[in-house]
Amino acid sequence: MRTVDRLRIHAPFPRVFAAASSVARWPAILPHYRWVRFLNDDLVEMAAWRPFARGLLKYPAWWVSEMTIDRPAGEIRYRHVRGVTTGMEVKWDGPRWPLVGRLAANLVIGPIFIHGIASRTLAGIKRAVEMDTHAR
Repeated sequence: MRTVDRLRIHAPFPRVFAAASSVARWPAILPHYRWVRFLNDDLVEMAAWRPFARGLLKYPAWWVSEMTIDRPAGEIRYRHVRGVTTGMEVKWDGPRWPLVGRLAANLVIGPIFIHGIASRTLAGIKRAVEMDTHAR
């Protein structure tokens, strides 16, 4: 399964990359993030609120990822190793759930959980870096 979230951000790429790669700061700039904790140099635990019912209800999501930052390539990679998204990478492989794996990935995990958090993360980074760009 593949889920793609895109958003045009009007700020220089280095500023966007800095905000996106500084995950420890995400709870300060992204209201839907509950916490980010580094368990070691490249293992990061994250928790965010996933809204339901047009934002009236929220569900706590939690996961642990191996995080790799490739500054020369301008790329950040996560490989989810714990939580409901275990197995997720830059290219979604989805969790291996017997019988309903592909159906659950396509109908629930991607469009509801992943998109619900990823789209808010992109929008929050956009707000943070565009405010910083306009303030200069």
